[in-house]
Amino acid sequence: MFSKSLFSAVALVVLVTATPLKRTTCSNGNTASDERCCVWFDVLDDIQENLFEGSVCEEEAHESLRLTFHDCIAYSPSLIAAGEDGGGGCDGSIMKYSDVETAFDASVGLDEIVAKQLPYALKYNVSFGDFIQFAGAVGVSNCGGGPRLQFLTGRSNDSNVSPDGLIPLPEDSADTIIARFADVGLSSDEIVALLASHSVAAQDHIEPSIHGSPFDSTPSDFDAQFFVETLLKGVLMPAAPNVTTLATGESLSPLPGELRLTSDFELARDNRTACEWQSFVTSQSLMMDKFTAAMKKMTILGNDDSTLVDCSEVIPTPAAAASQTAYIPAGKNQSDIEAACSATPFPTLSVQAGAESSISPVPS
Repeated sequence: MFSKSLFSAVALVVLVTATPLKRTTCSNGNTASDERCCVWFDVLDDIQENLFEGSVCEEEAHESLRLTFHDCIAYSPSLIAAGEDGGGGCDGSIMKYSDVETAFDASVGLDEIVAKQLPYALKYNVSFGDFIQFAGAVGVSNCGGGPRLQFLTGRSNDSNVSPDGLIPLPEDSADTIIARFADVGLSSDEIVALLASHSVAAQDHIEPSIHGSPFDSTPSDFDAQFFVETLLKGVLMPAAPNVTTLATGESLSPLPGELRLTSDFELARDNRTACEWQSFVTSQSLMMDKFTAAMKKMTILGNDDSTLVDCSEVIPTPAAAASQTAYIPAGKNQSDIEAACSATPFPTLSVQAGAESSISPVPS
């Protein structure tokens, strides 16, 4: 038979589990699980209207996502272990010392988005490291099919200038990139997952004659087209007619108006990353899940996550992508794919109807 004390313990467990956690009431009728999340609802409303110009997935959203990476990856545990300056990870130093860090070759052009974001961080008195990660998560949520990323707040504004040379360049080899990520504890599979960000990305400074040229044909959708189109044969230079040589970090493109990074070309075909790359072609959900997990890991580099507060509830829920299934662009066919995964044949994809057309630049 059960004792009276055991029945009491069971009753207490039922009472505790049935009692909802008390939520904090924030401004504008919002509620949060922690009062430290309240300010982010105000930030959200402001940046969606003004920074992202009505919650659109265009240049500001793309560059905000790029900035999350550049703030975090300028970090080297191996240098720190050797007693050298290894940076602070996701600490906002790229905003605090923007005159130095946005002048690094790898971060060319980021001075513009930092200048746009800085007034909001100051207005709401939030740390630069937190604001960068929040704006990146909100920005990508504006893209069709985008992820709803984790957002943790509580990073310190106490940072130092990160050393140059830690952020991968578009002309870097697969060996260099894989080694750089390994230093911060990210695997080759996680590199591929993080590169899903290039599905909503464009360039302005690698080849300035085609400002805003995207890396795939659907730059407003967080989808798997990037992983298909990087495997198409490169056949042309998308630059203006008077440009006759490829820029540093640029490889031949498969489509007019689309720019291909050399690093993307290399990683799509390297035997350490090719099969993971190919796996995303037929699974939008796999790409999404692995990107979300890799971002969760990357965005706390240099921080103790036990000291941070989870305010992910503030991040908007993204709309669905225009297409959940990747395809071969119009004017191309299956034979244009340069399959690189030796373990698994490349899947048969449908071909988009119509004639080949030029990919439009992302509006600035």
